[in-house]
Amino acid sequence: MAYGLDGQRMLIGLFIGIAILILLVLKTKVQAFLALIMTTVIVGVIGGMPLLNTTYTVDGVDKTIGIVNSITSGFGGTLGSIGIIIGFGVMMGQIFEVSGAAKRMAYTFLKLFGKGKEEEALAITGFLVSIPIFCDSGFVVLSPIAKALSQTTKKSVIGLGVALAAGLVITHSLVPPTPGPLGVCGIFGIDVGKFILLSLVLALPMTIACIFYARKFLSKKFYRIPDENGNIVDAEYREPDYEAAFQMDMEGVPGALMSFMPLILPIVLILINTVFSALGLTTGVMQILVFLGQPIVAVGLGLLCAIFTLGKPFDRNTLLQEMEKGMASAGIIMLVTGGGGALGQIIKDSGLGAYMAGGLAETAIPIIVLPLIISTAMRFIQGSGTVAMTTAAGISAPILIAAGANPFLGAVACCVGSLFFGYFNDSYFWVVNRTLGVSEAKEQLTIWSVTSTIAWAVGVVEIIILSFFMH
Repeated sequence: MAYGLDGQRMLIGLFIGIAILILLVLKTKVQAFLALIMTTVIVGVIGGMPLLNTTYTVDGVDKTIGIVNSITSGFGGTLGSIGIIIGFGVMMGQIFEVSGAAKRMAYTFLKLFGKGKEEEALAITGFLVSIPIFCDSGFVVLSPIAKALSQTTKKSVIGLGVALAAGLVITHSLVPPTPGPLGVCGIFGIDVGKFILLSLVLALPMTIACIFYARKFLSKKFYRIPDENGNIVDAEYREPDYEAAFQMDMEGVPGALMSFMPLILPIVLILINTVFSALGLTTGVMQILVFLGQPIVAVGLGLLCAIFTLGKPFDRNTLLQEMEKGMASAGIIMLVTGGGGALGQIIKDSGLGAYMAGGLAETAIPIIVLPLIISTAMRFIQGSGTVAMTTAAGISAPILIAAGANPFLGAVACCVGSLFFGYFNDSYFWVVNRTLGVSEAKEQLTIWSVTSTIAWAVGVVEIIILSFFMH
C-alpha cells in the first residue's frame, strides 16, 4: 500500500463505509450527497488515512494526502469537468419543455414511422429527448402524446407509455450530457464524445428489447385506453384504428427543424471533435471545429440556439425564470456527482485501488464485473440511478485503472447497473405508473420493474461481449 497505509485496514474501512452509505440512504433522512461525504470520511478514518494533510515523498515525488484533501480534490476535480455541462443541459431541457419542442419531436417521429410503429416512434422520441432532459420530466411532458395516440388508434396506453418511458430512461442512464453518465465519465477521466458514440450504439438493442416487451406482452395483458374524460380505464381488446391517429393539434408548436436543432447541434459538434481528434486533424480551421466540439462549448452553443429560437416567443423574465427552474433541479445532481468523485479520490489517494486490483487479479472473477455489481446493488438498495452509477464509478474507477482495465468498459458497466429493477424507491417508477393510471403493486412491478430489468439484462450481455474486444 502507498504511504505506509494498511491495505486490509483500508479494505475493511471501505466495506464498513459502503454498508453505512446504504443504511444512511435507505433507512435515514440523510440526503445522498451528505451520505457520500460522510462515507468518504468514515472510509478514511477507519482505513487509517491521515486526519490532517500530510506530505509523503515516493520515488522523488511529493504527494500530499489527507481525508479533507481527498474530499476537496475529488469533488472539485469531478465537477471541474462536467459541472458546467450539467448546468447547460438542464437549462436546455427546460426550454424544450416550455416551448413545446419536445411535443414536436414526438409528432415528427410519429409521422416519419407511420402506422403500426407508434411504439418505435415514442421510444425513439424518448431516446433522443432524454439526452438533455431528465427522464422524469420528459415522461410527464411527452405522456400526453402516448395518451392521445391511444385514444385515436385504440392501442393500449400501457404499451405505448412503457415504450416511451423505456426510450427516455435508457439514454438518461447511458448517454451524456445527461448528468449521471457525465459524472461517470468525469470520475473515470474518459473522453465524453467517444463515450457518447459507444453508449448510443449500446442503447439501441436495449430499447428494441423493451419495445418488444411493451408491444407483445404489456399491450395485450394490460389493455387500457383513456376514456372521454381522459381517465385511463380497462377495456375489451380491439384492433388499432389509424384513421384519426395523426390528426393531433400542433398549433403554436415550433417546427421540426427549430425543435431539433438545439439537440442536434452539440451532438454533431462533439462527434466532429471526436473524429478529428482521433485522426489528428487539429490544425487550422479544423482546430476551431475541434474547439467548438469540446463538450462544454458544444452544449453551450446548443443552449444559445435554444434560447434564440425556441425561446423567442417568451419575454426575457419568463425565459430566465424557466431556465433558473431547470438550474435548481441540477444542484443535487452536481452535489451527488461530486460526492461520488470524493469517495473515489480517497480510494485512489490511499492506494486501495492498486491493492484491490492485485487481489482481484488473483481471483477468477473478471475485474469488469466489479462496477456492474456495485451499481446494480446500489440501484436496488436506494433507487437512484444517478447515485448508483456515480457511487460505483467512485469506488471502482481507481481499481480498474490500477489494474489496466479499459475505463470505457468500466464506465458502461456503471451506467448499465443503474437500470436494474426500478421499483418503489425509484421516483421514475412512480412517475411512469401513476401517469399511466396503474395503482396495483403487482401490476406496477410487471409494467415497469420488469421493463427496466430487461434493459439491464441486455446491457449485461453487451458488456460481456464487449469485454472480449475491449481490454
